[in-house]
Amino acid sequence: MVRGPTAQTVDLAVVTDDRALLKIAVPNKGSLAEPAAQMLREAGYRQRWDPKDLVLTDEVNGVEFYYLRPRDIAVYVGEGMLDIGITGRDMLLDSASHADEVLPLGFGGTKFRFAAPAGASTVADLAGLRIATSYPGLVASYLGGKGVEARLIHLDGAVESAIRLGVADAIADVVETGSTLRKAGLEVFGDPILISEAILIRRRGGDEPDGLQQLMRRLSGVIVARDYVLIDYDIDNALLDAAITLTPGLEGPTVSPLAKRGWSAVRALVPRRNAQPLMDSLWDVGARAILITDIAACRL
Repeated sequence: MVRGPTAQTVDLAVVTDDRALLKIAVPNKGSLAEPAAQMLREAGYRQRWDPKDLVLTDEVNGVEFYYLRPRDIAVYVGEGMLDIGITGRDMLLDSASHADEVLPLGFGGTKFRFAAPAGASTVADLAGLRIATSYPGLVASYLGGKGVEARLIHLDGAVESAIRLGVADAIADVVETGSTLRKAGLEVFGDPILISEAILIRRRGGDEPDGLQQLMRRLSGVIVARDYVLIDYDIDNALLDAAITLTPGLEGPTVSPLAKRGWSAVRALVPRRNAQPLMDSLWDVGARAILITDIAACRL
């Protein structure tokens, strides 16, 4: 039996005494901590400056932030001690907590893969073997869904050493470039166990906490602002249809007449990653005075 993570000890008396503020758990360290704090700042919320602070109250926005170990966040939210949390999808599933994902946040992306010395090629090959992992709950659930029985060896980190040291036959771990695994003489195989990222979670069931929709709108606005830019350009009306085919926007572009007879000004949201090639295509179509503007925030 795989045990869930032990929750970090923290004084939550204020949580049970005062339910007026939306209680939000935020990672206090690790790869998700600073990106989560930065996203909340961009969404208009106060964030701590002293890393030793465990609690920060933002009365203007009606929220209170609790800085906890990322692996504990799903436990606190699932038990109803805190309303909302930011954690990784991997940590939520590994915890088996009574909490659900409500919004992917677009950062902290990782892939979980199986790896072993050359020879294993399918998940079925893992039957009866020892698998080292830092996420036993997640891996047990995945293998159970595939009908594969294996022995899981729970390690806190550096699982790639487990095979060389003789405590495991295969591993299940985060894989980025795969270079660390190759240095250890291992090869990834099978489909990804999970594609993870930072997510917003809430307790499963029960009433929706006050302030959740506002928080989600703000965070969604940050995500859009990061992924999109505004493009403006002038275009001869005879070429307008061809140009707006390239820039349809989210709900259609804004088209306004220019003082220059027979010309229009066009504004639309476009994906940031395609902005430069799009400017080239618009120029080729006949657009001029093409401008790209960053978005600080938005509501859609």
